[in-house]
Amino acid sequence: MNIGKNALMVLEKRYLTKDENGNNIETVEELFRRVAAAVAGADGLFCPDADTASVEKRFYDLMTNLDFLPNSPTLMNAGRPLGQLSACFVLPVGDSMEEIFEAVKQAALIHKSGGGTGFSFSRLRAAGSTVRSTGGVASGPVSFMRVFNMATEAVKQGGTRRGANMGILRVDHPDIREFITCKTNNADITNFNISVGITEAFMRAVESGTSYPLIDPKTKSVVREESAPEIFRMIVENAWRNGEPGIIFLDRLNRDNIVPGQGEIESTNPCGEQPLLPYESCNLGSINLVNMLKEDENGNYTVDYGKLKETVELAVHFLDNVIEINKYPIEKIEEVTKLTRKIGLGVMGFSDMLLYLGIPYDSQQAVSLGESLMQFITESARAKSAELAGPRGPFPLFGESIYAGKTEPLRNGTVTTIAPTGTISIIAGCSSGIEPIFAYAFVRNVMDNTELPEVNPVLEEILRKRGLYSGELMRKIADQGSLADIQELPEDIRRVFVCSHDISPESHIRMQAAFQKYTDNAVSKTVNFRHDAAVEEVSKTYLLAYRLGCKGVTIYRDGSRDSQVLNIGKVNKDGEKPETAPEPEFRQNILPRPRPEVTMGITERMKIGCGNLYVTVNYDEHGICEVFTSTGKAGGCPSQSEATARLVSIALRSGVDIKEILDQLRGIRCPSTIRQSGMSCTSCPDGISKVIKKVYDMLEKEQLQKEHLPKPEERPRGTKKAPARPADKNAKYCSECGAELEHEGGCVICRSCGYSKCN
Repeated sequence: MNIGKNALMVLEKRYLTKDENGNNIETVEELFRRVAAAVAGADGLFCPDADTASVEKRFYDLMTNLDFLPNSPTLMNAGRPLGQLSACFVLPVGDSMEEIFEAVKQAALIHKSGGGTGFSFSRLRAAGSTVRSTGGVASGPVSFMRVFNMATEAVKQGGTRRGANMGILRVDHPDIREFITCKTNNADITNFNISVGITEAFMRAVESGTSYPLIDPKTKSVVREESAPEIFRMIVENAWRNGEPGIIFLDRLNRDNIVPGQGEIESTNPCGEQPLLPYESCNLGSINLVNMLKEDENGNYTVDYGKLKETVELAVHFLDNVIEINKYPIEKIEEVTKLTRKIGLGVMGFSDMLLYLGIPYDSQQAVSLGESLMQFITESARAKSAELAGPRGPFPLFGESIYAGKTEPLRNGTVTTIAPTGTISIIAGCSSGIEPIFAYAFVRNVMDNTELPEVNPVLEEILRKRGLYSGELMRKIADQGSLADIQELPEDIRRVFVCSHDISPESHIRMQAAFQKYTDNAVSKTVNFRHDAAVEEVSKTYLLAYRLGCKGVTIYRDGSRDSQVLNIGKVNKDGEKPETAPEPEFRQNILPRPRPEVTMGITERMKIGCGNLYVTVNYDEHGICEVFTSTGKAGGCPSQSEATARLVSIALRSGVDIKEILDQLRGIRCPSTIRQSGMSCTSCPDGISKVIKKVYDMLEKEQLQKEHLPKPEERPRGTKKAPARPADKNAKYCSECGAELEHEGGCVICRSCGYSKCN
């Protein structure tokens, strides 16, 4: 097998079977033999006379030649007692305590088995709504997301993978503002990617500058109206700040819902590429496009469509078999999954393929190739699915599907998905998914203090062929992070070998849209922005994705998560472990800053169980500094609310993080409020938190508008200036090996050691 040292390290650490002491008890070849034998065994379930030994060999060759690899749970668990082989699940979250905690339990079982889960929290009533069965008030979707987050933290996936979730809330839910900002603090809800479920009606309102209705999920009545441009701007600004939330176009997911009679698609898996009905699961796999090239006698490469077709057909056979031998974590999931038998065949190594073909990623030629490749793959996969439907039968719901009467029977409801390939692309030794190359060279420090440049294999091959390769040149590329300004390199090489930050956000989206056009499910793709990108650039990117037919968007602005809860450090020449982020400084005897002589602020009235509460929040040039409260003539508990306001004011002027203050105040309930209905807050402290949050959001928005960031039109088009790299102490590096982390599809992945985390 042509396995690189990074691939071998990843396999040994994360995939090979281990004994009770953590020692590997199988080789890499034995792993692939185990997987091939288990998956080929499904042929015998369909036909007792099947030549499973021959099928096993074909599957083994398919994987060991690195032409195709299934998703990680299949590699880890096929042929082992756990036997859970799917990566993607969606669970429903109903609007009752029983349904909510049933979903928590089911998610824990899925995470334990190695899968990721997606949820829509849109069915949950808004915070403050009356709960008639108890006389209390609902705490809202975001509060329950935190419950799911804590449960995920407590469950380690099969000893090899940490649980990951997708949380979606419809844009017309009354709690949409709280949801959009719930991950403003990078340390909050860390086991979730979040996306706003966008409707076509909302986007039309954004484009026309009008308002749109918020709908009570319980009564289906209009609660109030919001400004669509304002909510859209709020989504954009938060995504600019730290990449969250993403957006999912719900109507487009349901436009391609193959069995609309079974209900609406509400959510996707954690990285957004697999829309599923409640209780559906899907298993994925990816074709290595580098291996689908052929070289002529002159050293020129072309796509080998004959080999690609054969690989697609064998991969579809493999993935359909996985459905049959899978040991599902919940009986209901097995039942629903087998009704549609969805599979998700995708690709990896697309960027490497472009390099061999001499095509720049940010060119129309690359976009056209991506579209035609995906059309060929999907049509070939669907033809193979129809062929399998002959002896095996179509998927059970075919008769009520959108295909009925229009196509020949199909074995699988969907056949293609573009996933982030993370660790399996490391095993295959190719670029990830359809992402551009993150970096072409970096320097690895080894134990004898020698610095060794690690170079993209395609670049190294081409430079050696042209007599341009040198260690000094590779170090220069590693230092600059891009080939754009390496004058020693010919212009044609610099033009073709573009990396993530050389490519405009528009080019990222156009490539995503090209693959989406012929993909059954969805496309996982991260749109990379430079650190100095303006908020308006994110806005234009989201609008372009909407206009070009994408099903969702994930963005990441370089350096925007510098404070996230990942160890921060760098490779140490002395062979020491990476430095970790410094612990927060805790001090005693803190003296609050004096109250300013002049402040500005707002006062808001809100209804509580005792009458009216008036909250005043003041601020100066340093931020929010004090809070006052008073109650109306109806009475109430003015001393308690005044005490809360005084303590909050002291905390604010003492430097306590405002988000910590809000977390402590929001959601506190007062018995007098619980006995009432239609309250705008659940207690005096909850009311105080709402006004503080409003002023905080207002000040943040003003600060964003004051920042003099260069606008897109001020930058010369086509420039390839390498991005300024943040200082080591602020950059994000792998907590296990110190290499720089890459962002893809809402996850981070270390291509050096295989570490990954989705959030």
